[in-house]
Amino acid sequence: MQQKSKLFLQALKYSIPHLGKCMQKQHLNHCNFADHYYNRIKLKKYHLTKCLQNKPTISELARNIPSRSFSSKDFLPIKQENEKSLSENMDAFEKVRTKLETQPQEEYEIINAEVKHGGFVYYQEGCCLVRSKDEEDNDNYEVLFNLEELKLDQPFIDCIRVAPDEKYVAAKIRTEDSEASTCIVVKLSDQPVMEASFPNVSSFEWVKDEEEEDVLFYTFQRNLRCHDVYRATFGDNKRNERFYTEKDPSYFVFLYLTKDSRFLTINIMNKTTSEVWLIDGLSPWDPPVLIQKRIHGVLYYVEHRDDELYILTNVGEPTEFKLMRTAADTPAIMNWDLFFTMKRNTKVVDLDMFKDHCVLFLKHSNLLYVNVIGLADDSVRSLKLPPWACGFIMDTNSDPKNCPFQLCSPIRPPKYYTYKFAEGKLFEETGHEDPITKTSRVLRLEAKSKDGKSVPMTIFHKTDSEDLQKKPLLVHVYGAYGMDLKMNFRPERRVLVDDGWILAYCHVRGGGELGLQWHADGRLTKKLNGLADLEACIKTLHGQGFSQPSLTTLTAFSAGGVLVGALCNSNPELLRAVTLEAPFLDVLNTMMDTTLPLTLEELEEWGNPSSDEKHKSYIKRYCPYQNIKPQHYPSIHITAYENDERVPLKGIVNYTEKLKEAIMEHAKDTGEGYQAPNVVLDIQPGGNHVIEDSHKKITAQIKFLYEELGLDSTSVFENLKKYLKF
Repeated sequence: MQQKSKLFLQALKYSIPHLGKCMQKQHLNHCNFADHYYNRIKLKKYHLTKCLQNKPTISELARNIPSRSFSSKDFLPIKQENEKSLSENMDAFEKVRTKLETQPQEEYEIINAEVKHGGFVYYQEGCCLVRSKDEEDNDNYEVLFNLEELKLDQPFIDCIRVAPDEKYVAAKIRTEDSEASTCIVVKLSDQPVMEASFPNVSSFEWVKDEEEEDVLFYTFQRNLRCHDVYRATFGDNKRNERFYTEKDPSYFVFLYLTKDSRFLTINIMNKTTSEVWLIDGLSPWDPPVLIQKRIHGVLYYVEHRDDELYILTNVGEPTEFKLMRTAADTPAIMNWDLFFTMKRNTKVVDLDMFKDHCVLFLKHSNLLYVNVIGLADDSVRSLKLPPWACGFIMDTNSDPKNCPFQLCSPIRPPKYYTYKFAEGKLFEETGHEDPITKTSRVLRLEAKSKDGKSVPMTIFHKTDSEDLQKKPLLVHVYGAYGMDLKMNFRPERRVLVDDGWILAYCHVRGGGELGLQWHADGRLTKKLNGLADLEACIKTLHGQGFSQPSLTTLTAFSAGGVLVGALCNSNPELLRAVTLEAPFLDVLNTMMDTTLPLTLEELEEWGNPSSDEKHKSYIKRYCPYQNIKPQHYPSIHITAYENDERVPLKGIVNYTEKLKEAIMEHAKDTGEGYQAPNVVLDIQPGGNHVIEDSHKKITAQIKFLYEELGLDSTSVFENLKKYLKF
C-alpha cells in the first residue's frame, strides 16, 4: 500500500541533522509532509516463526554493543550523601533488566515496510523480502530475496516500490547503525533473482515508457547530500544513466510519484525554497517540464488529478500554506488560482488526493482537524478530531471511497479512523477502549513568553494523582527546522505516566506546530525566542502546580539540544536532570566548518557565522558550548553515536569536557560537601543519527532519571517489560 505524505519534512530527513542537527529514523511516527513519500510503515505482531527464532532480540543485541561512558562523579572527589539509596536503586534496576532480557516472549513486535500492488502484498518477513496474496496469512508467502546475501549487519527494508506491471520490485535496505541505503531490484519470475543493486539511494520510483518498459528513477546520496537523479532499465535493454544534477550545494533532490501515477516529480529544495519538474509518466524519456523556477522564500508541492495540478504553497500573503490549482499544461505561477486558504496558526500536516475529494490533515491551535474538500462542488467539511489525539499516521490506499488514517499520542497507541465519502462521516475503529483514556488526563495549556507570545503546551498525567506539585516532571522540547515536536506513541512514556510522572510537551517557536511563521519566528536571529518560550513553559508549569525544580527533568534530541543546552547555561535552577540524544551543542564551530556535509544546507536555519558578523555574534549568545561557565548544573546524560555524520561526535565530546571543567571549578569554589551533578556521556558505535527504539538506550535514560531524582525504579521496569516486546 503506497503511502504518499507530502514531501518537505520527509525530504528533510535526508538533509538536516533527526535530521540536520535534527531527525532520527522514523518508524511509526508520523504524519508530516513527507511520510507520503514512503510506503505505509506498519506495526505488526507475529508469533515466533522458524524464520525469526534464530534472530537475536534487540535487547540481546544492545547488551552486546560496547559503549563508552564516564561520569563527573569519576573525577570529583565528592562524598555522595545518597550513595546507599542509589546502590539499592541500581540493584533493583539490574534485577528487572536481567529478567526483562532473559525472559522468553510469546510475541515480537516487528517494524515492517509494506506495500500492496495488484493482488499481492510485499513486505519483510524475518531476513527475507517476500510477497503474499493474503495480507493476514503470514505463513503463506513467497521468498523474493534473502537480505543476508548483502552481507550487512541486521539489515531491514526501509521502503518498497513495485513496477507497474509487477515485472520488478525495488527495495531500499538499511541497517540500524548506518544511514547508508542500498537499493536492490528483483526480477519477479518463477525463480526471482536480484537484477541490480545500487548503493546510497535516497528516493526512487517506477514508471512505464511507451514501449511498455519499466524505468526506475532514483536519487543518489553522497555525504548526506542528494543532488543527482538517475534512471535505469533492466532485462535485455539494460542501462543506467545520470538524468539530472543539482549544482547548488544548499539544495537537495527528492522524487515523488503523484498518487494517480500520472507524473513523476523532481523536487529540488532547501529549507525555505523549492522548485518542481514534471516527468510525464507516459513518456519518461521526454525532457522534464518546469512548473515554476525557484523563487527565494517560496515553497510549493504538487499533486495531480484530471489534468489539473493541485499546488500546496506559501506564495502570497499571509506567508502560510494555501492550496492552489492550475491546468497541467499551463503550470507556471501566473496561472495558479487560489482554491483553499488555511486559517492563521494552522500547520498543514498532510494532503491526500482522491477521485472526487481532497483531504487536508491539519493542526490548528494545537488540536487536530481533517478538512474534506469536494472537488465537484468545492464544498468543505471540517472535522475536529478527539482531543486526546496528538499526531496522524497516514494509512492511505487506492480506494476512492474511503480515506483511512490513524491517530496517536505519546501515551496511547495508534487507533484507526476512516472517513467514508459516500456517508460523509468519520468512522472510529471499534473494540476495547484503551484503559489509558480513563486513568490519565491530557491538558492543553499556554505559557506567556517574555514578548507576550502565547506558547502552547500539551500535558499528560494520571487522573487520580494527588498533589501534582510533588510529582516528577519530564519536559520535551525541539524547536527547529519548522518540525513539530514528536508526539507519536512511545511505550516508555506511557509507563512513566502510569508511574506518576507528569509529561509536558512544549511547542516553542522554531518548530512548526503553528505554521510557517512559527518556524520563522524561531530561526536565524530569532533563535532566542525558542529559549524564552521554553523558560516560560517550565515556569508556568511550576506556577500552576505541576511539579517543582527539584523534580523537573528535560529531554531532547538532535537540534532540540540547542535549547536544552542554552537553558542549562542560563537557568539551571529550573532543572534537576537532563537527557539528550545526539544533541547539537556546538552551533558556532559546526556552522563555521564548511567541510561538514550539511553546513551549507543549514545556513538558513542557523545563519552564516563565517561571512556575517551579525550571525556570528548572535549564535555566540545562545550556543551551549560557547556559554558554559562555572555554576551548578543539572545532571546530564548524553547518548551519542560514534560515526554520526549529522551531529559530529567531536562537538559533543568537546562540550562534555568543557562542562566537566566548569563543574570542577565550581566544586572547588563551593567547598567540601557540595553535591556535584552527574554528567554521563554514553558513546554508541555506528553511524546512524538516532536509534529511536533501542532498548538499551531507553532503559539507560529511565534508570538515569530515577537515580537522579532518588525514585524507586522497580515498578517502572516491571511495567516496561509489558510494552518492550522486541
